Parts: sequence; C-alpha cells; structure tokens
Amino acid sequence: MTYLQLVNSVLRRLREDEVTTVGQNSYSKLIGEFVNDAKRSVEDAYDWTALRTTITVTTSDSSYNYSLTGSQNKTKLLSVNNDTQKTEMQYRGTAWMNNAYLIATPPTGVPQFYNFKGVDTNGDTTVDVYPKPNGVYNLDFNVVQRTADFTEDSTSLVIPSSPVIQIATALGARERGETGGTSAAELFALADNTLADAIAMDAAQHPEETIWYS
Repeated sequence: MTYLQLVNSVLRRLREDEVTTVGQNSYSKLIGEFVNDAKRSVEDAYDWTALRTTITVTTSDSSYNYSLTGSQNKTKLLSVNNDTQKTEMQYRGTAWMNNAYLIATPPTGVPQFYNFKGVDTNGDTTVDVYPKPNGVYNLDFNVVQRTADFTEDSTSLVIPSSPVIQIATALGARERGETGGTSAAELFALADNTLADAIAMDAAQHPEETIWYS
C-alpha cells in the first residue's frame, strides 16, 4: 500500500472523508504523522523479511574506515561476510579495535574483524575493519534496514500493512476521543493482536531464528 492509501484506510475507520493527497488538510496531515509513528513501531517490532538487505563495502589499500552508504543509522546487523575471500567476519569491541591500531605500524592483510564507529557527515553508519585491507575486498553487511518517514503520497509500504493501519487508527481514536463505538484501548488491543499475527507469519520464513535445538 502507498502512503496515501494507508492514510485513507485510517480515515475511513475514523469515519472521515478520504483525501486525494496526504497534505490536503490539517487532519489528513495529522493522520499521516500517525501512520509514520505506526510504521516505525511495526518496523522496530521485528526483523521483517522485507527489510532485510545487503550493504556492500568495497575496500581500498590501507583504508580501514568505511561508510555503510544509505544506512542512515537505522540498521540492525545480522552478519558480515568477506565475499571476496568467502569468509565470515567477526565482531570486536571498541577497546579491542582501538588497541589494535595503537601500535606504530598496524598490519595489513585480509579484513577479518569489524567494529562500528559512529556516523559520517551524511548520517550513515561507519565501520572500522582490521587488519587494514591490503587491496580490494567486497565486504557484505547483511542488515535489517528500517525505512525513512514517508513524505510522498506514492511511497509504498513493504512491511505488512494491517498492523500499521490498526496502530495508526488507535492513535487517531485516542487523539480524537471516540470512533463511534470502539474505545482506543480496544483498538490498541486489536493492533497488538494484528501485529503478533503478522510477526508469526513472517517468522515462519526464518525458523532457524525462533526454534531452539538442544
């Protein structure tokens, strides 16, 4: 569903007229804010399959700090692979990484370890790797990438729409005080159930993450 379709779906549930653009009036703008609030809540609730992607970093000789372009500090890391060497990279803490680079001449070689290092001027997450690369390697950062707030009517939602709509409706009902028969508390309870069902369905695609084997 698009941003506009989400807003109109909420408006209908609140017994309001549909709009042709989210910015049509002050109330549709408010519902648009609630849709974005609901989207963030749902995206943060689970590592959705639709949000999983790979950010590839290409190293250069002797450079050890890189940006995860497009991450906007909204990522959850799942794994890191050195695709060139076909190996999995390992995390090391900040103190470990700092100590590794305190020596006079840090070694160069195949990157084996990584550590996050703040954000760059674009707001993207940056990462240090060790040893310093001695050439070009493709490092694949497998992440869950949360999306930016919607601003355009045509922007499409990729995660399940039902919990987003239900949460946004509950937020709208709480702000207004009534929905013509259903309390905000009941709507939030419905939203919780809808979110739980959506998570259960998506989790079935990744049983290795939810089933424990002795």
